[in-house]
Amino acid sequence: MKILLIYPYCIEGRIHEEEISIMPMGIYFVGAVLMENGYDVEILNWYNINKTPGKIEEILRYKKPDIIGFSILHANRWGGIEIAAIAKKIDPGVKVIFGGIGATFLSKHLLTHFANIDFIVLKEGEYIFLNLVRLIEKNEYDNLKNIKGICFKQGGKIIKTESPLPVKDIDDLPVPAKYFTYQHVALTRGCPGNCTFCGSPQFWGQKVRFHSSEYFVNQLQLLYNKGVNFFYFSDDTFTCRKELVIDVCKKILKKKLHITWAAISRVNFINEEILCWMRKAGCVQISYGVESGSEKIRACLNKKIKEEDIIKAFELTGKYGILARAYFIYGSSGENQDTIQETIDLIKTIKPLSIIFYILDIFPGTALYADFIKRTGLTDDIWLKQIEDIMYFQTDNNLSSESVMDFGKKLRACFYNNLPDFVESIELIDKKEFFGLHADFLSRLGMTFSHGDYAAIVSIPDKDGIAERLYRRALDYFPNHRSFFGLGMLKQQKGKFEQSIKILSKGVDYFPESEQMSICLAISYMNQGKYKKALSLLSVFKDSKDAASYIKICNEKV
Repeated sequence: MKILLIYPYCIEGRIHEEEISIMPMGIYFVGAVLMENGYDVEILNWYNINKTPGKIEEILRYKKPDIIGFSILHANRWGGIEIAAIAKKIDPGVKVIFGGIGATFLSKHLLTHFANIDFIVLKEGEYIFLNLVRLIEKNEYDNLKNIKGICFKQGGKIIKTESPLPVKDIDDLPVPAKYFTYQHVALTRGCPGNCTFCGSPQFWGQKVRFHSSEYFVNQLQLLYNKGVNFFYFSDDTFTCRKELVIDVCKKILKKKLHITWAAISRVNFINEEILCWMRKAGCVQISYGVESGSEKIRACLNKKIKEEDIIKAFELTGKYGILARAYFIYGSSGENQDTIQETIDLIKTIKPLSIIFYILDIFPGTALYADFIKRTGLTDDIWLKQIEDIMYFQTDNNLSSESVMDFGKKLRACFYNNLPDFVESIELIDKKEFFGLHADFLSRLGMTFSHGDYAAIVSIPDKDGIAERLYRRALDYFPNHRSFFGLGMLKQQKGKFEQSIKILSKGVDYFPESEQMSICLAISYMNQGKYKKALSLLSVFKDSKDAASYIKICNEKV
């Protein structure tokens, strides 16, 4: 049997493509379980195939799948529906299976209104999907009710079978890295929190399950051997179990995995010992769900964290040279100018170096959604509209679109206007063993101002000045490639070629094998008419495509 696992496109595009281009980890686990059991499986990331819609039919005709499984979040449900319709048109006998959080919480709705969906796998789908495939393969449809955790149509009715037990020991799952390459990994399943806006409690349950450190680091090792050196640790709360996190970090160091990674945590599950080991093992960013500076709003969202824990987490995280990113939600029930000011005050206190602001959304599977349905008397059929979400303020007469947009403007203005001061206030732990890591942290941050996300934001004042100070501070700690290069480029862009040459020459002395630095230095020499000097640098990389055009110019000028 030929099985395709497809991650479909979302209804709306995104400014930042990475927000929708990353496939959920579950699709890889489903694929790995099927492959371990001898099935021919292919995973297709079709997050943007709607830009070339003719490719959908072309590829499906070529691959001739017997079964197509769709990984459905919520925003991409219509993508799955549309692709399923094309697949059924090509081959009415192909079996279409929806799974994932979006399909789980809208299972009856989807089966009622979309005839091209044959089955829905509920919640944790690896072995449920396998059991369903085996049944389809044997044409044993009379036994569908014996499979736990599925939803399907039969005799004009929608049948939902008994709920399955979750995988007891998640180490029993095959490691997907044996078959696939990806960057998002997780040590855990589930979250100790029970936030009203989150579907995790209903999907995974509130009991957190853990991989062993051996399983998790072995997965990292397999991916590292395939060339992956940056990872997203995508747990809801990576730091749930202190001893396990430290053991993971020690194993990363022992195996000499030269990786960097970003994680997610709760402010009340963090301490200095964990941060110390995480930084040593390559952690460069931790995202914390702060949600609001107002205790009243946090209580409304059932975000059970204390302000003192928030302040402490951001202080300690920054101290170890880990970028502390904050998630804030605005537009909640009871939001007003006073609660927004409380959030602004908290932002100024914790001095985050990155913030993601969200307007409160309502999604199926959350406590907010259950309350919304109860309040309005509406049904899941509201999702027949081609919309990705419902914003909370649209359901609350005390909030208007104008006021919520104004809240967002105030929050962003506060952050961007104060960001230079936040950067200047960085205090790093004074331990020599961290000096190289501090240089790495400061130079990464500098690059965001000179060439990264912040470089494009007009409302941030003195971006080049911030970047230069960060690069120079990094070099005070340790010779750092990114700092030499970034500082040299800043001077070059301003036409200060002598200064650029001085900085980049020192960088080339430390990093003689750096093609990037040597080319940049050569360009500064070329701008001074010193083509022989430039050619002596470029000739080391004569086989490089990047250097070739500059070598040609120099040869013509010499």
